[in-house]
Amino acid sequence: MNPNMLPFFPAIFLIILQSLWFPNPALSSTAGLDSISRLLRIQDRQRAPPSVQEAAAAAVVHRLLPSHSSSFHFRIISKDECGSDYCFVVKNHPAYTRAGDPQILIAGTTGVDIVAGLHWYLKQRCGSHISWDKTGGSQLSSVPKVGFLPRVQEAGILVPRPVPWSYYQNAVTSSYSFAWWDWNRWEKEIDWMALQGINLPLAFTGQETIWQKVFQEKFNMSTSDLDDFFGGPAFLAWSRMGNLHGWGGPLPQSWLDQQLNMQKKILARMYELGMNPVLPAFSGNVPVALKRIFPLAKITRLGNWFSVKNDVKWCCTYLLDATDPLFIDIGKAFIEKQLQEYGRTSHIYNCDTFDENTPPSDDPEYISSLGAAIFKGMQSGDDDAVWLMQGWLFSYDPFWKPPQMKALLHSVPIGKLVILDLYAEVKPIWITSGQFYGVPYIWKVNFPFILINENNNNIIPSIF
Repeated sequence: MNPNMLPFFPAIFLIILQSLWFPNPALSSTAGLDSISRLLRIQDRQRAPPSVQEAAAAAVVHRLLPSHSSSFHFRIISKDECGSDYCFVVKNHPAYTRAGDPQILIAGTTGVDIVAGLHWYLKQRCGSHISWDKTGGSQLSSVPKVGFLPRVQEAGILVPRPVPWSYYQNAVTSSYSFAWWDWNRWEKEIDWMALQGINLPLAFTGQETIWQKVFQEKFNMSTSDLDDFFGGPAFLAWSRMGNLHGWGGPLPQSWLDQQLNMQKKILARMYELGMNPVLPAFSGNVPVALKRIFPLAKITRLGNWFSVKNDVKWCCTYLLDATDPLFIDIGKAFIEKQLQEYGRTSHIYNCDTFDENTPPSDDPEYISSLGAAIFKGMQSGDDDAVWLMQGWLFSYDPFWKPPQMKALLHSVPIGKLVILDLYAEVKPIWITSGQFYGVPYIWKVNFPFILINENNNNIIPSIF
């Protein structure tokens, strides 16, 4: 190994894509590789201008270590300067002459890579530690005074990113913690993400407001129709996944409006740093009012999800059949409304239809039609869409035997579906499924299950 090239971020924050892609030679690995590579090129091309990412990185160090804002200089570089990979480079600033001048130059292929390089320097050269508040917080007392920062070797240090995406979050964390956050807390978390090198975070805030606009503007629903559909803030994650409906609601319009505004700020900051936020997509979960408004629609009521005691007021949500024309219409409308509200996308969408819910049929053709319809809804709204799906259902429910798994996984063109092996450090599904039957997947760690939030009253099952 080149002595100036060191390992990237701690392994726990990395997703494994390239080395785990297409183990089954019967599947078209070339097509899948081409699809993922094409998306990476699109994301690179659509990233914020270098000056915006550099300014966003400088703002992070100003919030983290304001006394040393002038000690660092940041610069975006091309992948060609990193050997065709993503990377960061730490060097002594060539123009440094006295205290107050930039002393350390950190360059990177994105704003996230630059900020990760800052974290690397503060940890490896200054002995500092940066974590969540409940696991130590930012311990920066070891950083030397301005003008006395440790130098690095003259050639500089290049640290490559071994995989293109570093994924973060679990879909349920939004209700355990995020629903209660103001912008200051979100800003701190996004800074933390960038410092850890995370560039593929979920971005689920405000989606109920998007659904409200879609269902009211396109499908003739009223506010009261949706009051029964949306759960309260602490239960939105399970409402979104079709486990329950209405529990803890209704949501006041002021909260819906505030959450949409928050999402716009979250996305703006993520894009400024060069991240690729993952937006939600339509899974088939619909309000019961759709049966009244479209009486011919094919809608099935699912079984009870534990915790709501079989009370039909809360349990047994409604699934629109994938063969119904409304399915793709709703999926397309939801993607298009997000693009209209947010102005851009990273082209990766999360959707989980049967997370702790058993499908109404084990017929592989039915399951395949559902997966195909979900993806077609995404693609109808975004030609470059890629579906990111949690693999928790395969771990949780014995319903998913090989024929059913294959039907769902192969319902989407190879390279257009990526699976999150959600509990891989304990119950790795990639081993028992022949590496998801040739579909690209992300090896993930549930860490930690015991991190307590700021109010000391919720468990945060954060995902890396």
